[in-house]
Amino acid sequence: MVKQSLVITAPPRPQSSSLPSASATYRNSSAASGMTTPAFDSLYHMFRASVSKFPQNKCLGYRPTINGVSGDYAWLTYSEVGDRSEKIASAMKKAANLAKGDRVGVYGPNCPQWMIAMQACNRMGYPCVPLYDTLGANAIEYIMNHADVKAAVVAADKLKVFLSAKSNNLKVVVYWGEAKDIPAAPAGVTLYSWDDFMQLGSANPVDADPPSGTDLCTVMYTSGTTGDPKGVMIKHESVLVTTAAVEQNMKDVWEPMTSEDCFLSYLPLAHIFDRVVEEMFLGMGGSIGYWRGDIKLMLEDIAALRPTMFIGVPRVFERIYSRAMEKVNASFVKKFLFNWATSTKLKALNSGKSAAAATPLFDKIVFATSKKALGGRVRVIISGAAPLSRHIEDFLRCAMCCPVVQGYGLTESTAASFIAPPDQSEYVGSVGMPMTTIELKVESVPDMNYDACPANGNPKGEVCIRGTPLFQGYFKQEEMTAEVVDADGFFHTGDVGEIDLKNNTLKIIDRKKNIFKLSQGEYVAVEKVEEIFSKTPGIDMLWVYGNSFEATLVCVVVPNEDALMSWAKGKVSGDFKTVCASDEARKYVLGNMTAAGKEGKLKGFEMVKHVLLEPVPFDMDRDMLTPTFKKKRPQLLKYYQKEIDAMYVELKKKEAARNQA
Repeated sequence: MVKQSLVITAPPRPQSSSLPSASATYRNSSAASGMTTPAFDSLYHMFRASVSKFPQNKCLGYRPTINGVSGDYAWLTYSEVGDRSEKIASAMKKAANLAKGDRVGVYGPNCPQWMIAMQACNRMGYPCVPLYDTLGANAIEYIMNHADVKAAVVAADKLKVFLSAKSNNLKVVVYWGEAKDIPAAPAGVTLYSWDDFMQLGSANPVDADPPSGTDLCTVMYTSGTTGDPKGVMIKHESVLVTTAAVEQNMKDVWEPMTSEDCFLSYLPLAHIFDRVVEEMFLGMGGSIGYWRGDIKLMLEDIAALRPTMFIGVPRVFERIYSRAMEKVNASFVKKFLFNWATSTKLKALNSGKSAAAATPLFDKIVFATSKKALGGRVRVIISGAAPLSRHIEDFLRCAMCCPVVQGYGLTESTAASFIAPPDQSEYVGSVGMPMTTIELKVESVPDMNYDACPANGNPKGEVCIRGTPLFQGYFKQEEMTAEVVDADGFFHTGDVGEIDLKNNTLKIIDRKKNIFKLSQGEYVAVEKVEEIFSKTPGIDMLWVYGNSFEATLVCVVVPNEDALMSWAKGKVSGDFKTVCASDEARKYVLGNMTAAGKEGKLKGFEMVKHVLLEPVPFDMDRDMLTPTFKKKRPQLLKYYQKEIDAMYVELKKKEAARNQA
């Protein structure tokens, strides 16, 4: 079968917030060749320029905790961060005798030491290999050996897990922070504290040996929902081009970010989304404040830092929405006012008014509290990593009193490949147009009835992209690289998108791998189904399952505890776990989901027929979620296999009883 495709590249970015429409046949040759040109040869050169230009600016911040009490943010200036990174880089050369191109691992939560270690790597041309701080010994061992890591910088409380992994070529481990028991280093490995390592570098200074733009910056192992993680090789040039394109985009259609801007770092630095944003802030002399690593304390960190930009993934925004709705729904008056204000503001926003000008009165009397939840200074919110549900995006647009946009990109494309323009209703629900460095192609997916070249309507198909930000390939996995990068250099993302021909914007609508066929031959796009069911009141998380041997869908639901316990009063006695196990609660939740499914116009075979109520949220500790909160479907199935089987047995018994009747 000959694959049909439609190629569209980004139109020139205008100098105002009013973007012209472009036809589906529009070509911009400069986009594919990388119209945005970075001003620096490497990330090291970009950072050193900021150190020279903004030596006394706040650079990296943290909240010191004394006797269990956290104070205000303490800051390291650009000059101090530059000095410390030089010392750590010199010590790496002295202690481990690393050569340019040798890889250095970093394992631990986001903090100043993490970034200083990475800047030290940039100074000497050592590709950084970040490890998610949620990884266990087996995953660490695989990555360390696969990437041939020779030195590592590790959080003290992670040392025990880290050193339990057998690393074949590891020479030096540096730990930051305090730990009650520091384990002994394995044979052949020298262990240093952070302070001792800095003293070693101070006593043995080494000149910088910076990389070029085409040199490897990082081997970033994807969090992965299946199988072993893949090492994505990203060049310095790719990160520089991406940060430059984002900055240019903000100057053209938003308002420029400056050295006065402030960013909260809480998404994993081991993930490309946060990494690119932090590099952008360092390049413009802005400040980065690190959270304390506890989601329960995050709002306190936000209040203390008062960031001007906030990025997140859908799960984070779903939590914000869920908590806000609990408070709104607790009072008839609050609910009435909030719904009235939201409806009025959405009409104003959709008529073309900006977030600031839509409903200034409601912003003061209704939305002021929700705005303060993010510190009160946020000028823009960006959601990435997965599609954001429309009702969540609309909530944020109203309640946060600032532009809210979606972006799209992957580790393989250095994150920011698409960003929607703000304050324009026609782009809501989309991820906007390709950045000037990216070329887009959609390719038909016949099995899912997605046509890239329809006679009528919008093109739909697999999203394929190419351009300067694209990765070099998977480390030591050429065959896997060839599977996803075609002969024309397009990376096949596995995501399914729709191009709106009115404005050439992209909307992510499906995932090629997240589709399955039921026993009667019907195909189910599970992410679409989950998005609709996620609108059910009182649900925090859910996972829908089906397979080719069954005719129906079942679901594991994590209900909102406050909402379910409020319903259970006078109906079901016991604690939350007991209520979740009751037939009454299951019927209640299933009834609400069925109503949401009908409202979302799901077909009969797309409706869930049985649910398991799970009192414990899905988490990374049980390997159910990636660090960016994407569901690991095979792992969820493995964990809930017995419960899934039991639900199908019960459904078949009920069907047999109906047939006998």
